[in-house]
Amino acid sequence: MLEVADIFRLHGPEYRAKFSARMLPSHHRAMQDIETCRTESLGGQVYFCQQCQAQRYSYHSCKNRHCPKCQNEQANDWLQEQQSLLLPVTHFLVTFTLPAELRALARSNQKTIYNLLFRASSAALLQLAQEPRFVGARLGMVGVLHTWTRQLLYHPHVHYLVTGGGLTDDGRCVGPAKTFSCPSKPSHQSSAPSFAIN
Repeated sequence: MLEVADIFRLHGPEYRAKFSARMLPSHHRAMQDIETCRTESLGGQVYFCQQCQAQRYSYHSCKNRHCPKCQNEQANDWLQEQQSLLLPVTHFLVTFTLPAELRALARSNQKTIYNLLFRASSAALLQLAQEPRFVGARLGMVGVLHTWTRQLLYHPHVHYLVTGGGLTDDGRCVGPAKTFSCPSKPSHQSSAPSFAIN
């Protein structure tokens, strides 16, 4: 199966030759780490079985937070933790996408723009939910930032998993909401109904 590391090894040199001046140092480092993760260039250990006389090499991991090999276990742990926090109510998937006109600015100022994207989108969602025609209450949500599409195109957006109901200021439970906006294509990664706000 083709891995991100294989793609970087095959096309990384050509990509860096063309776009190196526009890449952040953290991008250079991530590519390098992913390319060398669990290869002999990082060293490792040899395990030897006395009974069957077999030996096995185990190479070190890069430990870069962007590496799919290193972060798979942590990602699964995080997912399990989030699932344990879900309330027994209807949930919706709501997506906020950074306008195409701001993507060049975002790529050069990631920390600032991603922070603003999270703040603005969460504030808008909370304000929208307060409207009686939607929920009329404060809802629960968890957001995840995605910066690339499956086709590896730069496309910053935030996915929120949002409760269909919420709590009013006086502590009453309200919901479930039927919709937040016009239905978009359903997500293939979530069983929750998918609704988009752009």
